[in-house]
Amino acid sequence: MSFRDYLSEARSIFDRLYPDNKITEIDYEGSTIVVYTKDQNLFSQRDDLARQIAQELRRRIAIRPDPSIMSDEKEADAKIRGIIPSDAGLQDIYFEPDTGEAVIEVDEPTIANPEIIKSIKAETNWSPRIVRAPPMYSRTVKEVREYLRDVKKERKEFLHNLGIKLTTPLMPGETWIRITALGGHREVGRSATLISTNNSKVLVDCGMININDPEHPWEEAPYLYAPEIQPFTSLDAVVLTHAHLDHSGLLPLLFKYGYTGPVYSTAPTRDLAALLQNDYLKVSHSENHKLSYESKHVREELKHTISLKYNETADITPDIRLTFYNAGHILGSAAVHLHIGEGLYNVVLSGDQKYEKTWLFNPAVNRFPRVETLMLESTYAGRDDYSYTRNEATNTLIDVVNRTFDRGGSVLVPVFAVGRSQEVMLVLEDAYRNKMIPENTKVYLDGMIMEATAIHAAYPEFLNRDLRDQIMIKRENPFLSPIFTSVETRKQRIDVCDSPESKVILATAGMMNGGPVLEYFKTLSADSKNTLAFVGYQADGTLGRRIQSGASSITLSDGGKSTKFDINMAVENAEGFSGHSTKRELLNFIGGMQPRPNRILVNHGDGNKCYDFARLIHTKFGVEAISMKNLETTRLF
Repeated sequence: MSFRDYLSEARSIFDRLYPDNKITEIDYEGSTIVVYTKDQNLFSQRDDLARQIAQELRRRIAIRPDPSIMSDEKEADAKIRGIIPSDAGLQDIYFEPDTGEAVIEVDEPTIANPEIIKSIKAETNWSPRIVRAPPMYSRTVKEVREYLRDVKKERKEFLHNLGIKLTTPLMPGETWIRITALGGHREVGRSATLISTNNSKVLVDCGMININDPEHPWEEAPYLYAPEIQPFTSLDAVVLTHAHLDHSGLLPLLFKYGYTGPVYSTAPTRDLAALLQNDYLKVSHSENHKLSYESKHVREELKHTISLKYNETADITPDIRLTFYNAGHILGSAAVHLHIGEGLYNVVLSGDQKYEKTWLFNPAVNRFPRVETLMLESTYAGRDDYSYTRNEATNTLIDVVNRTFDRGGSVLVPVFAVGRSQEVMLVLEDAYRNKMIPENTKVYLDGMIMEATAIHAAYPEFLNRDLRDQIMIKRENPFLSPIFTSVETRKQRIDVCDSPESKVILATAGMMNGGPVLEYFKTLSADSKNTLAFVGYQADGTLGRRIQSGASSITLSDGGKSTKFDINMAVENAEGFSGHSTKRELLNFIGGMQPRPNRILVNHGDGNKCYDFARLIHTKFGVEAISMKNLETTRLF
């Protein structure tokens, strides 16, 4: 059916099942048919009706209050504050005009009984959603919400046009499916993969390979000038697996050069990507590097982002449906399940994944409705990659801290702001609480770590159950332990370096290619009492890899001059904190998959790791396994 046919059919079904519906408008917003009504019972009580009609139409249905009956946001805010009991601990109210919901954050959501919900609906005609207030304030989350509210008219127009596009009749002719490697294949970084059919083009990820060299963005970018992806206006959708810059870093560049389509991600990925992209711009500007894009392009990305929950399915092109599944890598990371055609073919792109329960997340999902082809990473799948456990990593880090403190030194830990920082914080807090490290231990956090941590607290549903309950139910937030001190200014950084006390410093960037970690390194590297402890993957060509491989000195810019820094500090590895699966975990992931794919494509690995791992998969499981090179295309169907 066409765009208008679907809307007409939806209207007739509503008239048949609920005659007194008071519907004022029916329109498409993305893949969802949105029904606006003045009937309060219809939008607030009849979810069953929406599900029934969705099943008949095979389209998502959302029922919302007509804007004409909804209270002004300021007026609604005041009314809600007058209704919520004082002992509920009201913290914040924000409105989501896209859904007609008033999200009410309270310390004790159980106090909000059905009568209170009913009163809020009657007084405001907003649908209240009462949630437990996050224990930490996130500036990023608040600013993203405010921005999306400011551009709600532009978003509605964008979603309307997208809805028309999604109902465009399919082109006749032979059906085919191809996958093209544009970056991150037989390498780590600049991840980008294109899925093409005879009707659609979907780009999964658009990362950078070396965030410290924006002087040559096109050399460090995926092959975005390849004819398969040009012009960017020919793309139907972009899907983002997670927020790390090697997957999201150059996504705003698409908007700079003409892309105006949707970006699909989870809500945490949306917020974290904006945080990291804006920090990339800030660092590039401070180091006088040429910018690949501007902050306005990050805002365009946000405006066009459609967030999905895990296990939620949405049409993203006329012939492709998308479902996200937990990938266990970082907050909001997702495996991308693409259902192509009407039961024609299914592809899963795992992104970066961790098939093990960690301090933060549940293990990656490996059960899908259908899957014919799987794309799987191989970061730690090399023949010489040893598999370290979380317990080994924890014990090693605690031992490094104690040995360094015993000799009067300090421990510098390069970390990614998202993922590894929070895991190391949890380990150190647990060790402190259980008296496994000195009771006077101070841990300094520098480089967006606390803001990234606050975003974790804002999305507790994405954390593993144990941590979620500890933070939200028991109200014992380990991230707010007194051992942690956030460093936010250059003066504070200097004071930390000058302090004679033994301390632990967590600082970005994780591969030492820029960021505040370099300032600490310059001060601490010459003293043999200190330790540099790596807890994350160090890619080829990075400063971290050079030091990890045994460099005795490093030349860095210091005050505008190239200066040699001798490395006398101890260099140690607390391996096992990685958000990537070990080779054993990857094999277990495949072995336990339901259903087992017919073909496995291996990517995201240095050198020959992808090729060697593909051979191992074929030998062990008897399935076709391919290690594509960048710019290669494989026909799937």
